[in-house]
Amino acid sequence: MPRPILATIHTAALRNNIQCASLAAPDSKVWAVVKANAYGHGIERVFEGLRSADGFALLDLDEASRVRKLGWRGPILLLEGVFEQRDLELCSRLGLWHTVHSDEQIQMLATHKTEVPHRVFLKMNSGMNRLGFSPQQYRAAWVRLNALPQVEEISLATHFSDADGAKGIAEQLQVFNTATQDLPGERSLANSAAALRHSTSAAADWIRPGIALYGSAPDFPEHSQGDWQLLPTMTLSSKIIAIQAINTPATVGYGSIFKAERPMTIGVVACGYADGYPRHCSTGTPVLVNGIRTRTVGRVSMDMITVDLEPLKLAGIEAGIGSEVTLWGRASNGAVLPIDEVAQAGGTVGYELMCALAQRVPTVVEPE
Repeated sequence: MPRPILATIHTAALRNNIQCASLAAPDSKVWAVVKANAYGHGIERVFEGLRSADGFALLDLDEASRVRKLGWRGPILLLEGVFEQRDLELCSRLGLWHTVHSDEQIQMLATHKTEVPHRVFLKMNSGMNRLGFSPQQYRAAWVRLNALPQVEEISLATHFSDADGAKGIAEQLQVFNTATQDLPGERSLANSAAALRHSTSAAADWIRPGIALYGSAPDFPEHSQGDWQLLPTMTLSSKIIAIQAINTPATVGYGSIFKAERPMTIGVVACGYADGYPRHCSTGTPVLVNGIRTRTVGRVSMDMITVDLEPLKLAGIEAGIGSEVTLWGRASNGAVLPIDEVAQAGGTVGYELMCALAQRVPTVVEPE
């Protein structure tokens, strides 16, 4: 039989989460962000769950082509725009909208031969200091684009650096609004955090939810996924493949960093950092065994982790070889282990865990 580790994608949860984003900004259209292969879930696996979106936003032409092959005829936006001149030819052929954030991209458009004018999103650097024109340069860039016969319509966009924290969006929003005053065109400002936390001021014509679609709270730990009514869209599960009964002062795993303080039973689980489980998750990382919350003990190995089975004994729950282990997501009994909690234990964020799921992990889509 195959190794028991499995990733399950929950279509119903995707539908729930995009509805949550839509309800947060009911007057806005929704870009479903599916960059990074839909945050590690697989574009083809999430498409049905997200097809209520008004458009799909992503990074590269291959992902855009895959969305078109799935039958999507609506808008597709390249969030970083094109990278070289010939990319514009595929934009024309596939009907892609694309971001313009540099003088070089404007020049590419100016020399592009096309019979179909392009729909572009002009990006402002309002304080994130990654991509975009400065507020002082923005209007001149808009004028240059507006003069090009290759451009059909210009929308206006920016990205918030602190929508998930105490600083908020007020400063950047003021910068954007001042610089774009009286400029025509649809606006797109809000990522997941801004859409959920600041929708009254940042929703605009389009919102761009990403991480929230996949059941992770964009402002964890201030809020959990449950606070935003989000559901986990990916479950990583496995099974116990061995049981060890140990006494003090026995140790567990490489480096002997965990030492038993009393007699205890541990389970060995078929999951390790080669599967995408974070190696830096130390003793105490939450895990569910048969739907009961317990903890990891010792170091994460390439192919195995070890878990404390004592809490199951206290709960009167049997655990043995073949018992279900939920590394993150939803257990069979309905208990949920948010991916954000596991990521926090590993010193990272839920985004990375989703995107780091290894190719060797079998992935299935849960039928609705």
